[in-house]
Amino acid sequence: MRGNSRSQEDIDMGKITGFLEFSRELPEDRKPEERLRDWQEFHQPMSEDKLRQQGARCMDCGIPFCHTGNLLAGMASGCPIHNLIPEWNDLVYRGLWREALERLHKTNNFPDFTGRVCPAPCEGSCVLGMHQPPVTIKNLEYAIIEKGFAEGWVTAQPPAQRTGKSVAIVGSGPAGLSCAAQLNRAGHLVTVYERADRIGGLLMYGIPNMKLDKAVVQRRVDLLAQEGIRFVTRCEVGRDLPAGKLLQDFDAVVLCGGATRPRDLAVPGRELSGVHFAMEFLTANTRHLLDPQVPYINAAGKDVIVIGGGDTGTDCCGTALRHGCRSLIQLEIMPQLPPERAADNPWPQWPKVHKLDYGQAEAAAVFGADPRQYLVTVKQCLGAGDVQALEIVRVEWKKDAQGRLTPAVVAGSEQRLPAQLVLLAMGFLGPEDGLLKALQVEQDARSNVKAEHGKFTTNIPGIFAAGDMRRGQSLVVWAINEGRGAARECDRYLMGEVSEALR
Repeated sequence: MRGNSRSQEDIDMGKITGFLEFSRELPEDRKPEERLRDWQEFHQPMSEDKLRQQGARCMDCGIPFCHTGNLLAGMASGCPIHNLIPEWNDLVYRGLWREALERLHKTNNFPDFTGRVCPAPCEGSCVLGMHQPPVTIKNLEYAIIEKGFAEGWVTAQPPAQRTGKSVAIVGSGPAGLSCAAQLNRAGHLVTVYERADRIGGLLMYGIPNMKLDKAVVQRRVDLLAQEGIRFVTRCEVGRDLPAGKLLQDFDAVVLCGGATRPRDLAVPGRELSGVHFAMEFLTANTRHLLDPQVPYINAAGKDVIVIGGGDTGTDCCGTALRHGCRSLIQLEIMPQLPPERAADNPWPQWPKVHKLDYGQAEAAAVFGADPRQYLVTVKQCLGAGDVQALEIVRVEWKKDAQGRLTPAVVAGSEQRLPAQLVLLAMGFLGPEDGLLKALQVEQDARSNVKAEHGKFTTNIPGIFAAGDMRRGQSLVVWAINEGRGAARECDRYLMGEVSEALR
């Protein structure tokens, strides 16, 4: 790549003393007071010189853990799609951006998504992170792909030949899209069915625009269409299209419908108007942004309470703030995480530490404090027709007779909080099972599709499953891992061996 004459610095990975010379730097975000006035992404671009310095911090560690993608004691460690992180860090440092893009696309179909929304388990496993702040892997990934689009390097790459085999993919989230991209690359004819009006699944409607601009999603969908993938929207398989037609019309089927069954709040008053699942709120908001004629759930002027402390809860906070809510509280039944790794959460596991995410930072800028309250649960929703308040109570975690930690109510700790909008962001229980029952696909004890990771095969020959529908609620990067893996095994089923394009 650089000719035959190579200096010692060329041979070594990165700048050998870079991690000693340069501190970790991230691009500045737009100030909350400014970004709360619109729905645009809030991260600012970073200069190329700064980016190259950040690439130089990659320390040429003997055994890099950043791209291992393992689970250690049930905790994520490293990149699930095994991104070639040290390689493209080095290439960024050297200013070889197009080569960095080639390395990035070898393992990741959609760095334009993960560079924005992935929590970066790779950084939690960075060797440098044992002693210093880790390398800014996620930001470098984002910079590489956006430079690729800006320079016109990212173009449609349709397969040179077609196999004549056809595959139906149900669901167009990150698992479905990555599976479609890989199967199309192998030359199969791929049709993706999506019940919503736009392609993208949670990428389109589950993640707010300020985190992932919908033009970015559509940009990638357009490329996939140019490569020959057929997209069918407003089509719910099992309702608008009989489930049995899939196996009649296609040589194989991959189920990527996600884990879309939300955990509900089983308390008196749940039925009151103004109590909504988080996805109702977020989806309607994005639909309204894309088409102002579509009605949405407006938080303007309301006391808003978000129940749930994860990413979806944070997105609800950011959305409610942009509407102009009167007050905002986020309730979490678990205790606050420690400021540093606990003894049972060692490197290279993902660090379970307290952080101020964008939604909480924005709330603090508006109302003067982090909106989260820990170790509380809801006792009942109060109101007459419309919700007007929540009665909450404090809890403490104690071991039961079997030694399991369970929340116990703290006597006398009841409190009433005003609320005209309550958003339930307590996670998801598994997939909707109407289609699965129609296809007679087996489910496991957690209601997910029963299919072994690495094989992705269901009990029905020719039907595969991937993503949250198979593994349960997880990360976008894990969904991409699953979609790519299911594509490989589906290709093996169709062709007898894995095609060269997918090896």
